[in-house]
Amino acid sequence: MQADTKKKLYFLILVVFFFLVVFVTPFIGSQSLNYHQVVAYLSKVQTPDGIIFFRLRLPRIFLALITGASLSLAGVVFQALLRNPLATPYTLGVSAGGALGAVTMIKLGLVFSVLGFTTIQLSAFVGSLLTIILVYFLSRKTGRISVNTMILAGVTISYFFSALILMLHFLADFTETRQMIRWMMGGLDVVDMSQIIRTTPFLLIAFVILFLNSRTLNLISTSEETAFSKGVEVDHVRRIIFVFSSLITGLVVAISGPIGFVGLIVPHFLRLFLGVDHRYIIPASIIFGGSFLVLCDTIARTILAPIDIPVGIITAILGGPFFLWLLVKSR
Repeated sequence: MQADTKKKLYFLILVVFFFLVVFVTPFIGSQSLNYHQVVAYLSKVQTPDGIIFFRLRLPRIFLALITGASLSLAGVVFQALLRNPLATPYTLGVSAGGALGAVTMIKLGLVFSVLGFTTIQLSAFVGSLLTIILVYFLSRKTGRISVNTMILAGVTISYFFSALILMLHFLADFTETRQMIRWMMGGLDVVDMSQIIRTTPFLLIAFVILFLNSRTLNLISTSEETAFSKGVEVDHVRRIIFVFSSLITGLVVAISGPIGFVGLIVPHFLRLFLGVDHRYIIPASIIFGGSFLVLCDTIARTILAPIDIPVGIITAILGGPFFLWLLVKSR
């Protein structure tokens, strides 16, 4: 079987897996749902099972889909852009900036809603955005973007912001500390569908732009010299990819909090079957990343029901051993 045919077959399997996950997981939970009551809700009959399905589980699954897709796509892009297999969506300090913004707002006690978003979410996004801008300007060396400087600046800023977060933890009372820790664990218990509806168009635009640069990413991930020889304006493309991949990370971190390992293990898992061609890896990461996080969240809300475990704990528990298995298998 030819390589392209195999890749198309694997991609088709991922699509089938995606639809199975989307259609099956809403019916899985601490309370079993009656299919007829769920359907009756569509006829404007306020059934309990219909309310649970459409107002609680379905928004949560949609949020898991866009969050998992965004983090895995950002992982693929950053690993190619930085030519570093250990790069994640949080490598350049975007998560730390968002966390500092959220933790600061919790400490100040300014928790209210603005335009359908909480001030914690808005401050987390602003913190991520300011971090993106700071890393970008620090990485410009002699008028060009330096990959090494970008990584060093991101890691340094991340450590510095982490120190500030620890200081805020130390100054906080018990209630504030609990809120901070809970946000840092990451979670998908945001059930306001309006937030998802407002965020999704921006994410879809970023997905399309990053996919349109998949061929260019193939060249850049090989070497800058190869990309230059093919007529690629490396700095211009790198700037576009850096901005959009950082923005989608900042958006989902603002809503869901930092959820680890998704942007690390999903790209490496897909490369085992699809190779390194970003024309396949980018759409596959969107499909499988979303499916993976939906499954993790389903485990989080059912394994100790009625206790709802933050999904960030589940991704870390599953992600660590899984990534070690990938390392052993690849070796």
